[in-house]
Amino acid sequence: MSLTYKDAGVDIDLGDELVERIKPLARLTRIPEVVADVGGFAGLCAVPGGIEDPILVSGTDGVGTKLEIAFATGVHDTIGQDLVAMCVNDVITCGARPLFFLDYFATGKLSLEVAEAVVAGIARACKGAGCALLGGETAELPGLYEEGVYDLAGFAVGVVARKKLIDGRRVAAADVVLALRSSGLHSNGYSLARHILSRSGLSLVERPAALAGRSLGDVLLEPTRLYPAAVRAVLDAGIDLRAMSHITGGGLPGNLPRVLPEGLGARLCAWDAPPIFSFLRAAGDVALPEMRRTFNMGIGLVLVVPATEVERAVAVLEGAGESPLRLGEIVPVASGTPFEDRVQFDDGEARP
Repeated sequence: MSLTYKDAGVDIDLGDELVERIKPLARLTRIPEVVADVGGFAGLCAVPGGIEDPILVSGTDGVGTKLEIAFATGVHDTIGQDLVAMCVNDVITCGARPLFFLDYFATGKLSLEVAEAVVAGIARACKGAGCALLGGETAELPGLYEEGVYDLAGFAVGVVARKKLIDGRRVAAADVVLALRSSGLHSNGYSLARHILSRSGLSLVERPAALAGRSLGDVLLEPTRLYPAAVRAVLDAGIDLRAMSHITGGGLPGNLPRVLPEGLGARLCAWDAPPIFSFLRAAGDVALPEMRRTFNMGIGLVLVVPATEVERAVAVLEGAGESPLRLGEIVPVASGTPFEDRVQFDDGEARP
């Protein structure tokens, strides 16, 4: 009998069926600029009209070892939001409007149900971020991935007028640092979190009292928040937004200085962090500086505005459904101050 591609572990018919299932999901995310539906060799999207000297802004990312939590729990319908959020939350820090998103899904043996659940989560997140799911790629790679395992990557493209580009250059001493809360770990620090659980003998089904009866699996799978709508509200209100920082791997010390001019840092006060952080810190006996440089500690996005704009910015953000924190202020630091030392913590704690 002659061999087929399916004998080698790749089912072309199954892949084609997945594409058909994805088409209506992608159609729900369509924006006016989309030129063609999913299914061609390339996604087509026009640059929006009315933008003077448009600049395209792109961001790419994956989900990392948070995928291991999805594999262990069998919950696959939220991990797609993590993928989208990690990309679009980067793109908006430049003041850009996210336009479209493409994903890459690779697995050893394709499961229609799992893949459809993942892409459905991607589509919902694209809809929430106001961008189109323009296309993607599904790769069945037997021998490279074990059965039941998949990997995710994606990228987003946005657009902003050159004169409205936000790059941190205008940040000045005494500007105020506002923060939007995270929903938990988002998509960073999971290698350490999983190591803590493994070393402590904790399972994902356990419900520690510190987590208000929620299982560790549920809390660790809490999807990354989407911030485009809140940021768009601030921009549309004409507020002088001078810098934004998406707090991902490296935490506040590793991300906030990326948008601050040389000679400036930030002094931050205490805030109430979700209980998962104090739980992990205690369970793993992790030093506070290591927690700060690994996890977001409850802060998902930082916005820097002049002191004169704080009241208006807070009102706009609250109107967009956020509970912004006045986290601190921009301060001078000595030239040559090490990167992570440019963020100072007044009282040494993010309160659990």
